[in-house]
Amino acid sequence: MNRNFVINAVEVLRAGGLVAMPTETVYGLGADARNVSALRKIFLAKQRPMNHPLIVHLAEISQLEEWADDISETGLLLAKAYWPGPLTLIFKKAPGVNDLVTGGQETIGLRIPHHPVAQALLQAFGGGIAAPSANRFGRISPTTAKAVYEELGDSVDLILEGGQCSVGVESTIVDVSGKHPTILRPGMITAANIEEVLHSRVIDKPQSAPRVSGSMESHYAPATKIRLIGSDKLKQYLSEYKSSNGAIAVMSFIYVQQSVDLPLEWVSMPRHVEEYAHNLYQVLRELDKKNFQEIVIEEVPETREWDAIRDRLQRASGRG
Repeated sequence: MNRNFVINAVEVLRAGGLVAMPTETVYGLGADARNVSALRKIFLAKQRPMNHPLIVHLAEISQLEEWADDISETGLLLAKAYWPGPLTLIFKKAPGVNDLVTGGQETIGLRIPHHPVAQALLQAFGGGIAAPSANRFGRISPTTAKAVYEELGDSVDLILEGGQCSVGVESTIVDVSGKHPTILRPGMITAANIEEVLHSRVIDKPQSAPRVSGSMESHYAPATKIRLIGSDKLKQYLSEYKSSNGAIAVMSFIYVQQSVDLPLEWVSMPRHVEEYAHNLYQVLRELDKKNFQEIVIEEVPETREWDAIRDRLQRASGRG
């Protein structure tokens, strides 16, 4: 990473501007988390509801007490185990944290990203960077710098290039502000991973919990209609599909042989969950550009390791 780009990015942040930065999960739209006018620019650029909380990114665990209050032992255990990495922890907010960051709640989401560009920026900036995904609200999260520009254009003052994100879906969010750790958004750090550290079960279907990023019923969605279909019904659906209805795309594990006149583009998806996550948003973004009538996606396995992928697909189809 060119040091001059980091210096430029720090200058933009300190002047109240927006910097898109790569993380291992997705690209984030960053602003100085202490600057109210800069925070407002995030909501404006993304067309994001003002009560939707932001995640603050830090460089080191030593900064935790600047942003969080009443830090639990559970939270510290998970932070030490998975930071830097694709895990966001929800703590009680420290005094002085602006309501724009928390969505008016008494809790705050914090994480330390692993990506070297994000780390370099955070170390040089020295403070918290509020950074939701760098896309229009509810749309597909960007996993490349090009996708950021396609989403937000010149509303971003500076886009840092960091290649395609290695993880490819948003961080796991775990609420550690109460008595029982609760998964509020699944990610590639799974419930089993968290339980291994804590030596106890975690709640993954809370009845009531803080609002967090990516919790809307419809989210991570392309403009093209998404249809989720079980593997046992996919062949029948395609055999009955009428070509006069328009061209479709299919994302599935196994190719389904169909008649040659069916206007169909097929994308083979990996059976390995980490590869699937890495590819998912980029595949959806490319298919969304082609004006298909719909994108048909074979449902993923009902196992815990696929929770994050299943969550993103259900929300993309409006079934979150």
